Amino acid sequence: MLRLAAASLAGTAIEFYDFFVYGTAAALVLGPLFFPTFSALAGTLAAFGTFGAGFIARPLGSVVFGHIGDRHGRRPVMFASLALTGLATVAVGCVPSYASIGIAAPSLLLVLRFLQGLGLGGEWGGAVLLTAEHAPAHRRGLWTSFPQIGPTTGFLLANGVVLALSAGLTDAEFRAWGWRVPFWAAGLLALTGLLLRTSLAETPQFRALDEPARLPLLEVARGHGRLVLLTAGALAIGYAVFYTVSTWSLAYATERLGVDRTVMLGCVMGAVAIMGALTPVAALLGDRYGRRPLCLAGCAATVVWMFPMVALLATAEPLWMFTGFLGAMLAFISMFAVIAAYLPELYEPRVRCTGAAVGYNLGGVLGGALTPIVATALSRGAGPPWGVAAYLTGLGLLSLGCFALLPETRPAPVLRPEPGAEAEAAPV
Repeated sequence: MLRLAAASLAGTAIEFYDFFVYGTAAALVLGPLFFPTFSALAGTLAAFGTFGAGFIARPLGSVVFGHIGDRHGRRPVMFASLALTGLATVAVGCVPSYASIGIAAPSLLLVLRFLQGLGLGGEWGGAVLLTAEHAPAHRRGLWTSFPQIGPTTGFLLANGVVLALSAGLTDAEFRAWGWRVPFWAAGLLALTGLLLRTSLAETPQFRALDEPARLPLLEVARGHGRLVLLTAGALAIGYAVFYTVSTWSLAYATERLGVDRTVMLGCVMGAVAIMGALTPVAALLGDRYGRRPLCLAGCAATVVWMFPMVALLATAEPLWMFTGFLGAMLAFISMFAVIAAYLPELYEPRVRCTGAAVGYNLGGVLGGALTPIVATALSRGAGPPWGVAAYLTGLGLLSLGCFALLPETRPAPVLRPEPGAEAEAAPV
């Protein structure tokens, strides 16, 4: 289990590094480089528009790779998705700016961002199911929290590289070529991840299937359509909170409040690092008390915290901004630490890769793709951006209602194995 969990963590970390480094670049430099004819605000909105294209592609990627996972196994998904995302990310770092090739530059950016989203849409389902379907039932939450630490690791790695380059280069050097370095580094990371995954075995639940689903998406639509919509709605606030902190706040604080880029990156990275360290703790609580109670508590906490978080951000003081971000990240991880166990348990094995991944990634469209664009538009006036807080609070109430309609899934405690017998992984 430790080897499987480590390989899943490494893969999701690399995939999300690719995804997050684009978001950071969109907040800091892509607007002026690829949309120079726009105003500063319109350029930022356009850059966040290409950022959102990755989220729109994720449900399509979950359908494509979910079909592969439910028809041919979880293992092939982990290789194909990582290779696609890695190649697309390296290519982003090679796209010439608008000044060199005109309108072709943002067009290429949009296509490559879409390919990134396709790959990431398959990655989460493959990595999580490979861990969940090997894990013993009474510790499934803990083991599946490892791939959930991957996004945190990828975010810290992406922003750490950008922070180092930002601190070591002049602003002109960073805008000329420094921002491209994190994208080029994705190629080496992707190769490392592929090597780590070569020895992984297929899951026992997939091998035990008498007949894999012929058309998994059709079966999900017929038998689990309501469940997919509820999970998407439930997860929307988690995505919205994370990308409000990690992406929109960078653009807002540096452009509107005049906060130094390195200070903002440090505040956000500190909050995300603490969140990542506490992910296994939240997952253990999910194994003990259930998935749904933690999700309801985390969702309720986001509703309560959004106005204080915006007020703390508006102070432009590093300590207060960090406090606001940390509260939001702790509420977020209360939900997302257990999601990797919760979603697979909601679906039967023959359509699990498609159902869980489609629900997860549709939530990304609702919460992740729109939030930076909506938040940027709502923060145009003077004073604290209370419209952003109101938007997030409303979305949190919607997600809270969806979580309330979902069932609990935590398995009953497993029996202790007979002396000398080896405990087998319980079916999900």
